[in-house]
Amino acid sequence: MTETMKVAILHGVRDVRIEERPVPQPGPREVLIEVRSVGTCGSDVHYYEHGRIGDFVVEQPLVLGHEPSGVVVARGDEARRHEVGQRVALEPGVPCSVCAQCKAGRYNLCPRMRFFGTPPIDGAFCEYVLLHEEFAHPIPDAMSDDAAGLLEPLSVGVWANRKGRTAPGSRVLITGAGPIGLVATQTARAFGATEVVVTDVNPRRLEVAKELGATATVDVSRESLAGADFEPDVLLECSGVPAAAGQAIRKVGRAGRVVLVGMGGDELPLPLAHVQNFEIEVTGTFRYANTWPTAVALAAGREVDLDRLVTHRFGLDQVEDALTIAARDDSVIKAVVVP
Repeated sequence: MTETMKVAILHGVRDVRIEERPVPQPGPREVLIEVRSVGTCGSDVHYYEHGRIGDFVVEQPLVLGHEPSGVVVARGDEARRHEVGQRVALEPGVPCSVCAQCKAGRYNLCPRMRFFGTPPIDGAFCEYVLLHEEFAHPIPDAMSDDAAGLLEPLSVGVWANRKGRTAPGSRVLITGAGPIGLVATQTARAFGATEVVVTDVNPRRLEVAKELGATATVDVSRESLAGADFEPDVLLECSGVPAAAGQAIRKVGRAGRVVLVGMGGDELPLPLAHVQNFEIEVTGTFRYANTWPTAVALAAGREVDLDRLVTHRFGLDQVEDALTIAARDDSVIKAVVVP
């Protein structure tokens, strides 16, 4: 292992530079991980294009990337959970563990969360990263590096289905067939949903949704969801498009649950009469908590196919290509960076 490593650093809007940095040294309970694969996410693209997401503003050089996998190459003096050489998936957020939210088990809401690739915390578009040993999750040998990195978006799908209380016999509507919609689809089926309807405007992605378990799809660029003969118990809104969300909420049946997953506009027009008359629960989601064991089990048991989502692969010196490929190629589902 060398003393320096290559890092892709965001210096400003549409300004990523490859630089050298020292390889970090692990603290007492940290492990040093050689990064093998990092998925690109819509939030990475948003930081690249706009330099901010809501209140999170890039005010200093930042390393993006929060969907990594890798192998443990060194560990701190008090780290005991992994042997050197252990392949791991990285849960990219480390909470404080002492605040009220952490103590209540809602560590995803920790106000002092240190989350990869979120200002000012550096992410994983680099050759080596440090992580507290508790958040480096061992993976089976049969799982690919790419799939291990995509356990992060799968955790979003697991959390969304838990919030929606998807269960055997559930009827689920999923708006948006991007990576999150596709993992949410597979998770819903794994949780026992008997009907899973997926909507999008991209026919290619809808075909993939069918391949991965959707029982029906609706191309909302050609037909209105309002006319679909389907009344879901659960809506997982993964598109982030306010108009799509509003129309989908109106389809939810009595005592149904609406889970807002996608991040789009700052405000959402709510069909209040429908929500009140049908006693519909509406909730947001923010990342995930205690999902990794379930995500690993779903992927290892082949109930969820993460490798199918990978359509493009890039080297570390091609991070900008990875972040912009979706704007040039509508066949993209998930681009990954291989340092």
